Amino acid sequence: MRPFTYVPAPTREDALAAATTNPQAKYLGGGTNLLDLMKEDVERPTHVIEVADLPYAEVTRDTDGGYTIGAMLSNSATANHPEIRKNYPLLSMTMLAAATAQIRNMATNGGNLLQRTRCPYFYETSMPCNKREPGSGCGALNGMNATHAIFGWSEHCVATHPSDMSAALAALDASVTVQQPGGGTRTLSITDFYRLPGDQPEKDTNLEAGELITAIHLPAPVFADHYYYLKIRERSSYAFALVSVAAGLQIENGTITRAGLAMGRVAHMPWKLSRAEAYLVGKEPTAAHFEQAAELEMREARTLSQNEYKVPMGQRAIVRALTQAYNREA
Repeated sequence: MRPFTYVPAPTREDALAAATTNPQAKYLGGGTNLLDLMKEDVERPTHVIEVADLPYAEVTRDTDGGYTIGAMLSNSATANHPEIRKNYPLLSMTMLAAATAQIRNMATNGGNLLQRTRCPYFYETSMPCNKREPGSGCGALNGMNATHAIFGWSEHCVATHPSDMSAALAALDASVTVQQPGGGTRTLSITDFYRLPGDQPEKDTNLEAGELITAIHLPAPVFADHYYYLKIRERSSYAFALVSVAAGLQIENGTITRAGLAMGRVAHMPWKLSRAEAYLVGKEPTAAHFEQAAELEMREARTLSQNEYKVPMGQRAIVRALTQAYNREA
């Protein structure tokens, strides 16, 4: 780990000022990803700004019937909060499937969103990686790419985003509020918060320099009865998904009136299943309709040399998640 300056930030203004003064600074919440990358000499911030104690660690109800969860609240506290468990069980279920209890206790919601999109080549500093060193090439493109993207990748990067929570947030149509260094705020939908690699894979999000995540907003709950998070992985704990699906259904009088669907670990960002969502609205929740919705989405998949298996796995995962969501009642 390289030397850095530790900057405690007792107020939001202190944090923003420190980030503005030091362009190579990074915000530190729980540190479960940033510190790992610093130890591996992948991230090299000159200043680390402590923001975990800022007053953004509550769950509050909004006037529109939705909820706001603070960016500094831990993943465990969020997943186990009574209002989240009651109104957004899909989010709670998803977050409790992530990592381990110890990591969930440390990790913050804002930090979870900012996990680096990555792959083994990103960690291995002796190998080429455009995300780590722009212009050096993508080692995984023609290398070991069995766990890599099947949607939205470019020749510059085929890595996938690891967050379970972000998949659920995409299914729920959540949004993210950020504080700007100049004093203003802005809100981004979760799908606009992230970005595809294009020719700038070093950028995981659309955050501007120095911006600080303060909150995540959840719209009024609609999937409290029919929901499921399916995480397919090589072992049952402390492992990223190979493919995951967050599914929520609103069903009235035997008809799907709304669907929320997103996949994890198939793209540079949580992958919103917009075609499947649109197809399912107005349909009966049958196996045939679930299979058709899945097939519509997987048509757009582009595989690499070693990850063809993700297409049939992803298609079956969508069907299974929808089936479990339909059959599960709170």
